[in-house]
Amino acid sequence: MNITGTIDRPLTHDPKKQAPMKPSTSEPAGSAIPDFTTTGANASHQNRTREMHLMPEALARAHMHERLHQAEQERRGMRLVAARRMQRRAERASMRARRALAMAVMQ
Repeated sequence: MNITGTIDRPLTHDPKKQAPMKPSTSEPAGSAIPDFTTTGANASHQNRTREMHLMPEALARAHMHERLHQAEQERRGMRLVAARRMQRRAERASMRARRALAMAVMQ
């Protein structure tokens, strides 16, 4: 079954290349309209450029680049949080060592 186009999905969005909406008054009802051809629509459909064919691929590549960038930023943030945590832990250990030394000196 070869459907050239439907109302929801026309073969072309160019109004000049679509069939007229009203039937001709000179023709009997139900007859085919001979002046409607889809050659222009098929030619325009097949005349897509290489860039148009590669657009989904480029979009996916840009999306993955953005996600990798976000993941790298998140990893950097997590490393910063871990470094600050280790720094606070080292400062607390240093303070305990100072207190222990001060207590040993005072006795």
